[in-house]
Amino acid sequence: MSTPKTGTLVLVRHAEATGQSPTATLTEAGMGAAERLADFLSDYPVDFIATSRMARARQTIEPYASRTGLPIHQDHRLNERILSTEPITNWREIVRRSFDDPDLHAPGGESGAQVLYRAQAALEGIFERGHAMPLVVTHGNLMALLLHAADATFGYPGWQALGNPDVYLLSRLADGSRRFQSVWRP
Repeated sequence: MSTPKTGTLVLVRHAEATGQSPTATLTEAGMGAAERLADFLSDYPVDFIATSRMARARQTIEPYASRTGLPIHQDHRLNERILSTEPITNWREIVRRSFDDPDLHAPGGESGAQVLYRAQAALEGIFERGHAMPLVVTHGNLMALLLHAADATFGYPGWQALGNPDVYLLSRLADGSRRFQSVWRP
């Protein structure tokens, strides 16, 4: 069995959007934040960009991609969690409890464990490609679950504290474990 490749990627939560639908676009404030994000990222040797297939994730990194000439690779496994396919009023409670009960899910929704499985598979594929510094743009609940998996103290309060956008460095160590560091919040 081979040792997993070590590395660090830039993990970004999308900028402020007009809503939660897959086609929701960035607000004017979100577009401004995407430009500031592009400025911030100019100090990083990013050589690969992956986003969810949702418009707000792609739009968040388009200014940076345009400046660098890097293509944007979309991966459905980075899409936001489907919390429910039915209207629910207690969605925050479901998100909160998901950090303690990874198998919890609302009607027609994904459990935290299901989201984490697909997100980690996407990240593993990116780490295995051996890029110098890949960048991934995703969504709040998915990102919080990834950070919680790396450090159990990052739970519901960590999710609540996430901004739009938020930038973390996520490192994979030789033993396969992960650690993270917050590096930018506008």
